[in-house]
Order: sequence, then C-alpha cells, then structure tokens
Amino acid sequence: MSVPQTVAEVLSKHVVLEVESIDRMYLNVYVPQLQAVEGTLKFIRIHRGHKVASTRMVEPITREFVGSIERFAKDNQIPLIPFEKGQRKDDFAKQQRKNFHKREGVVFIGKAQEKCTVYRTEKRRNPKTKRTYPWIVKSTTLVNHYYFYCIDEDFGPFFLKFCSYFPYNAKLCLNGHEYLKQQLEQKGITYQALENGILSCEDPQALQALCDRLSEEKIDALLHKWLRRLPHPFAPRDRQAGYRYQLSILQLELSLTQVLDQPVSGRIFFEDVIRENLDIGRPKQVQLIFDRWVTKATPGPFRTRVITDGVIPSLHIDYKGTRIKQYHKEGRALRTETTINNTYDFYIGKNLRNLPALRRIGIQANRRLRIIKGRPFEVGFECQPKLYRREHPL
Repeated sequence: MSVPQTVAEVLSKHVVLEVESIDRMYLNVYVPQLQAVEGTLKFIRIHRGHKVASTRMVEPITREFVGSIERFAKDNQIPLIPFEKGQRKDDFAKQQRKNFHKREGVVFIGKAQEKCTVYRTEKRRNPKTKRTYPWIVKSTTLVNHYYFYCIDEDFGPFFLKFCSYFPYNAKLCLNGHEYLKQQLEQKGITYQALENGILSCEDPQALQALCDRLSEEKIDALLHKWLRRLPHPFAPRDRQAGYRYQLSILQLELSLTQVLDQPVSGRIFFEDVIRENLDIGRPKQVQLIFDRWVTKATPGPFRTRVITDGVIPSLHIDYKGTRIKQYHKEGRALRTETTINNTYDFYIGKNLRNLPALRRIGIQANRRLRIIKGRPFEVGFECQPKLYRREHPL
C-alpha cells in the first residue's frame, strides 16, 4: 500500500467523514442584577427589607443553601465527595460514571475550595460624625464550591458548579460531541465513537444536521431543567422578583474532525501538516484565518507552536485570547479546534444569544486553517476567505 506524501493528496482523496461541531462549552451562570454592588444593596435593603447593608443579612441564605445540598445528597443517596488538592476532576468523574446505570440523574456531588469573587462587608468611618458604618465591596476569597456531575438524556454528561457564597454564581460545562452521541442513539442512527468525537456514521448528513441544531435555546433549556431539580439558593419570591439565572459564554470550543480512511498514513500526514504550517502563526497568515485586519495595535504575540504530549505532536496558533489547535486524533482523524476564550476579541458580547455569530467565526477559522501555502483544499465545500477586512462589531 502506498503512503500519501502530501497534505493535499490526503485531504482530497482520503477523508471519509467530516464533522463540524461545538465541542466543549464553559458558561457563566449568574444573576445579572447581583453582579454589581448597587444591585446587591438593592437586594438586601429593598427586596429583602433589611435595614443594615451588610453581607451578614444573606448568611441565612448561605446556610440554607449548603444544608439543602447535604439533604439532597442524603435523601437521594448521592455520594458527596470532597475533591483532593490537585486531583483531576474530569478523570475522577469519568470513573464515577462507569458505575452509574440510570438514563438520567446526578452521578455524584463534588466539593472543593476555590477562589472566586464575592462580596464582603467592611467598616467605614464618616469623616464628619466619626461614626462607623458597614459598606459592601467586591473581594476574592476561598470558598466551597459544589460540583453536580449529572447525565442528561439529551446532552449526556455535564456538570453544574455552584459557589456556596453570595451571589451564588455558577458554571455550566457541557460537551457538544456527547450531545451528538445522545441524539444519534435516540434516533437509532448507527455510529462509531471516538474518545471525543465520531469516527463513522451510517448517515453523515443527519449527523451534521444534528450538530447544527445544537442551539442557544437548547442549552438554556438544559440549565433551567436542572435548576428545577437541584438545590437552588434563591427562594421562589426572589425568582418572581426577577432574580433569575442567565448564561454567558466563558469559553467556546468549535471543532472540525476529518476522519481518514488509512490510519497508517496519519502520523506521516500530520508531520507533513506541521512542516507546511510552521509559518501559519505570522500576522499576515493569522488575518487570513480569522478574516480580521491585524495591525501593530492588535494584541499578540503571534506565533506557531509545536507541542509534544508524550509522542503526539500538536500545532498551536494564537490570535489575541483565541487559540487554534490541530492534531492527529487517536491515529484516525485530523482534529482542528478553535477555542474562543474572550468573545470581545471579535467585538461580540458574552451573552449566550451571541452563540451563532461566535460559531461562524470558529467554524470559518477551522476551515481557513486548511489554506496551506496559500492554496485552499476542496474537501466538501468551498474555502475562499475575504482578505483584509477590518475588524468591526458583528
């Protein structure tokens, strides 16, 4: 069997499945009115009716919230497990899921001390009367966080992490490929899985259509479905007054997976990719990938890095806070991942409703990275970037 010698030959002749999908999403879960000191004062003084503007007034909420988590774990026989310092939470959760055989539910609750932004009360002195009074300020401290590791019948594994201290911000972490696997199983479509992806599928068109249907509405519905089931820090009267959780995008990964028909050629192929892309991190190349005008004022650095984890090399390209990673996945596929760590890099807000615009940017960046030495590869679609478009709000 002859081994393909060029990237162009492999991409044009040996890709048997191509999947574009949301990969991992890490989202902020927060109550908008409580993210500023003024909103917190309003919550304590006006909504809750306390005369003193002090975080001591919300301590009963904290005690009740922590108590409700412990009761929830005990009543439902859910393990409440403290994480050890330095422990890899994802690896531990993976082991715990092996012993969970329900279609849906909470696998376990993890507990860890982590630093976060909270409110605290400090004493201030009136310069005229010399009398002291309490004042609320933002601060950072170590507090307990509770990780609810769950399995959803539509989304598969995910976790929801709550800070146990006011204003009880949370994080939601989900995986688009796990969502995809759940949807394929529900529809009876036969597929073969990669560790974090799809290796083969009897209906590739239906597969891609399912990827495209993962929307902000479905993600928001997932959050509120589980907020109704899990212990909630805010009472019904708080929620009726508008103190409800919303979502914003903290980190978004978008992936392009190209499965090869000849696994034996994959390592040689990827080494060829690295050689041909060593200059791809330069400003003039980065502006092609992201379709953005790069100037001296654009935050850098601009670079290409080849990182080896064990014996597996990966190619890394940076643009502001955004990262592109390309590597040979499990000896079977070329995986390209664009990770957006700051949506403002593209003049787009963090609210979840901006997911479609961010999705387009990530998918287009993955496609354009295949422009090697200035030539687009035709692999199922046309790849023709517009050159030198200035950055502007989308």
